[in-house]
Amino acid sequence: MGMNTNGNPVLTTTVEAFEKLINWGRANAVWPFQFGLACCAIEMMATASARFDLARFGAEMMRASPRQSDLMIVAGRVSQKMGPVLRYLYDQMLEPKWVIAMGDCSSCGGVYNNYAVIQGVDKIVPVDVYVAGCPPSPDNLLYGFMKLQEKIAKDHPLRSQKVLKELKTL
Repeated sequence: MGMNTNGNPVLTTTVEAFEKLINWGRANAVWPFQFGLACCAIEMMATASARFDLARFGAEMMRASPRQSDLMIVAGRVSQKMGPVLRYLYDQMLEPKWVIAMGDCSSCGGVYNNYAVIQGVDKIVPVDVYVAGCPPSPDNLLYGFMKLQEKIAKDHPLRSQKVLKELKTL
């Protein structure tokens, strides 16, 4: 901490410290977008209740609009007809964005090994954290959320694919 010529305080830092500050803010202020499709959605909703309290991790309330969120929680099986809708909503989300695949159905198709169910949401959108279970408990989703926070804290601040492509062209 120093003073400029006018006597106002000036803070100097390094780029690495600034990157850590950005990642700390992103990790502790994630705005989830719920995409509940089946029984896992009930467990996802329970994480916002007073008993489990997702708000203590900075995810104060789940958003109903993809344009106000940066985390998509896909809870349940994704049918072939719902796949394009999922991708459309993912594309509307803010950058940087993350995805949690909650439950066996969204992770790998679960017990629905047929033509109507997509065998893993990672075939449509990139998944950052997989939460196992059928259905996983709210505790498991909280653990997955904490793992996502750890991943965000280690990420590069310019994680956005659009920004990285533009930097490579320079």
